[in-house]
Amino acid sequence: MAFGPETIIQGDCIEELKKLPDGSVDLVFADPPYNLQLGGDLLRPDNSKVDAVDDHWDQFESFKAYDDFTRAWMAECRRVLKDDGALWVIGSYHNIFRVGTVLQDLGFWVLNDVIWRKTNPMPNFKGTRFANAHETLIWAAKSRGGKRYTFNYDAMKMANDEVQMRSDWTLPLCTGEERIKGADGHKAHPTQKPEALLHRVILSSSRPGDVILDPFFGVGTTGAAAKRLGRRFIGIERESEYVAHAKERIRKVVPIAPADLEVMGSKKSEPRVPFGTIVEAGLLRPGDTVWCPKGQRSAKVRADGSLAVGEMTGSIHKVGAMIQSQPACNGWTYWHFKSDKGLAPIDVLRSKVRAEMAA
Repeated sequence: MAFGPETIIQGDCIEELKKLPDGSVDLVFADPPYNLQLGGDLLRPDNSKVDAVDDHWDQFESFKAYDDFTRAWMAECRRVLKDDGALWVIGSYHNIFRVGTVLQDLGFWVLNDVIWRKTNPMPNFKGTRFANAHETLIWAAKSRGGKRYTFNYDAMKMANDEVQMRSDWTLPLCTGEERIKGADGHKAHPTQKPEALLHRVILSSSRPGDVILDPFFGVGTTGAAAKRLGRRFIGIERESEYVAHAKERIRKVVPIAPADLEVMGSKKSEPRVPFGTIVEAGLLRPGDTVWCPKGQRSAKVRADGSLAVGEMTGSIHKVGAMIQSQPACNGWTYWHFKSDKGLAPIDVLRSKVRAEMAA
């Protein structure tokens, strides 16, 4: 079954998933029904009705029925994932714990649970509970100990002002012009996700050209974000109205130029360069001094690429840890050499060697 860069399929997600080839998808993002179990209309203090999720697609006769449904679609998603693929699934307290159980039972390996903290949540009108201000995403590899999944760690760090990105994300609900409206002017889909959320998910855990599968496509947020970021996508949606909105929305998306899709690469994927190579290349010589970041402590470089501080000897990492009385140390960023512009981390020298290796 051949797919183009943009594939939208109208139909039942389980039946349509069965038609997809094994190992054909790089990443799954799933926003399944939440099974909210609403017991009646939700009213504001002024007795106006809240436009809550009461659609037929979110209604199940029992928890068992919901669990069976979850197991069926998730098993198919696992089958179509590549061995190095991963799955994201989002939910609320109504369903995420049941979804998580099924996910682990099927063999997925949980990498993170991510809290999406909403900056503008709907208040609890009855005042009987805390305001429900977050949803939970589970990010899971296809299996434990399988092929390495994609994680653009350095890109996420850069997007977070060069600070390691945490597992709690503060983003607003989908509002304003981004909210897709029906012919009557009301929101077309009750749980449309903000594109910012999908941007982060896709950018963090896929590469340009990858195939993103969304088995609950709705009005096409995953497709819009995927197209903008140069990824291919397959969206499955049962409701014809949502499909029509999704197609029109995605038609208007202008993809980012390929050159602008480059992100910060991970040092882990770059060639390994031992510190001894720096010495062999003459970038530092035996007897040279390296310094801590503030220049208060120093060590001597030895011919084999080890460091010496008095009687203390070892690798750049071991000696750096010992003189700080710490369990570990990244010697590449801790130790500095004197350049014409002052102290610079020895990682600069490693980058120089890597650049020459790639030339």
